[in-house]
Amino acid sequence: MRSGDDWNSDQGSPHSALLGSELVGFDEESSTATMRFKILPQMCTWRGGVQGGLVAGYLDDVMGYAYVMETSGEKAPLNFEISMQLLGLLPEGATIIGKGRVVRSGRRVVFLEGELLTEEGQVLARATSTAIPTARPSPTETGMEG
Repeated sequence: MRSGDDWNSDQGSPHSALLGSELVGFDEESSTATMRFKILPQMCTWRGGVQGGLVAGYLDDVMGYAYVMETSGEKAPLNFEISMQLLGLLPEGATIIGKGRVVRSGRRVVFLEGELLTEEGQVLARATSTAIPTARPSPTETGMEG
């Protein structure tokens, strides 16, 4: 398993900082990325947990990183479909573990799956995604260089 330290932090997207994302590692054999998310107050509703649409962002991040890591940073998925199941509240202040996996990747389509779990292993959300493989854009190419 490659550790998250093998991946330069400056290669992350601005949304990953907003989500409090930390890449823990990547298992090349299973094409699985593991991430850690600290649930920040600004992501939560008055119920004390992450708003449902924002949960999709965490799942998208971990599934996307699995594909980016599988391609050594050369490609990124462009989603055209995400299906998500919310199974429990992602509580404010909690540390959530994300697991994203490349199920299958080809020239025209990529199939991904992801889960968000408590540190004890309880599944809180899961998703599948169908995406188009694209060249991974750089901050310079997109005009987002800070």
